[in-house]
Amino acid sequence: MTQHQNEAAASATVDHEGHDIAFGGLLASVADCSARSETRQTFARMTRGMLMELEDVNCWSLAEAIGERGPHRLHHLLSRAVWDEEAVLQRTAAWAVGLLDDGDGILIADETGDAKSSTDAVAAARQYSGSVGGVDLCQVAVHLTFASSAGHCLVGRRLYFTQEWAADEERRELSGVPDELCFATKPQLAADMLRAAGRQGISASFFLGDEVHGGRELRSACRELGLGYVVGVRSNHQVTTGPVKLSVARAAARLPQRAWQRMRTGAGQKGIRDYDWAMIEVTTDDTPDGHDRDTGTSVLLVRRHRYTRTVSYYRCFAAGPVSLARLVSLVCLRWRVEDDFQDAKEICHLDKGQVTC
Repeated sequence: MTQHQNEAAASATVDHEGHDIAFGGLLASVADCSARSETRQTFARMTRGMLMELEDVNCWSLAEAIGERGPHRLHHLLSRAVWDEEAVLQRTAAWAVGLLDDGDGILIADETGDAKSSTDAVAAARQYSGSVGGVDLCQVAVHLTFASSAGHCLVGRRLYFTQEWAADEERRELSGVPDELCFATKPQLAADMLRAAGRQGISASFFLGDEVHGGRELRSACRELGLGYVVGVRSNHQVTTGPVKLSVARAAARLPQRAWQRMRTGAGQKGIRDYDWAMIEVTTDDTPDGHDRDTGTSVLLVRRHRYTRTVSYYRCFAAGPVSLARLVSLVCLRWRVEDDFQDAKEICHLDKGQVTC
């Protein structure tokens, strides 16, 4: 066996110069979000600190890592300095998408939860989150990822307020929650981010989401924005195929064996993942006002596990003809948002904050 040590070393080398150039471009894109040079400098130093491999991340550990005498500059940046954090997020998203956009990008919505130790954190409540393993005290936020063949990144987020928390005027006043922020469902938050992405000039061909985002309201919003979609739906979701309205589970049960195609969807720790797939044409039920109901392709995509026979269902729409292989590839891309959650938490420790205002 021949070992190419030089090639292995080259593949593991970090392009520090390229990173510095890219980071400088990012800082330049957000420079006018603050009027003071001191604020911009502290922002740059703190951001570099958050990208370091630190065992624990808070203003004290960050200050030590970046050579500050204490955390006071960082505290000032986060609590008193004047800078437009929303503009920074929007500029950062636009900068990243500009690097990744290949003309066939997709947008993916999903939510993640961060366990909290106190209800003092804004919107922290006992609620369900898959990332914390069930119902627990946590914050939940809906996020939006942009993905292309060049890579993927988070481009939007909305904090989810439970109805009880949103209606608690005392807690809202204590934590400074603006009056315009009120209860909204997770699909409504996702639709709001899609519209915001459109206003920012972020273009995509499809929207992807799980069963939480399979409702008619969000699907209709996608079509208003010119997006196709591939979203999960539950087994009791109703579709119309031909003259018959029935659940997706019953529609899949009627499929003949010849309708199924085995397709490879990637490789995991247990080897190659192959599933059986089928596609059923269904009548659209989410045509926005002013749009032609007879345009586009509306189908139900069904996935069946080879051995357990577990079945998953996806409601799909495309502005033109779409192949089974294309829809299957989109289903497989939805996990890019999970990768972004893992990176954001492991690299930048974005699940460590205990924000109280």
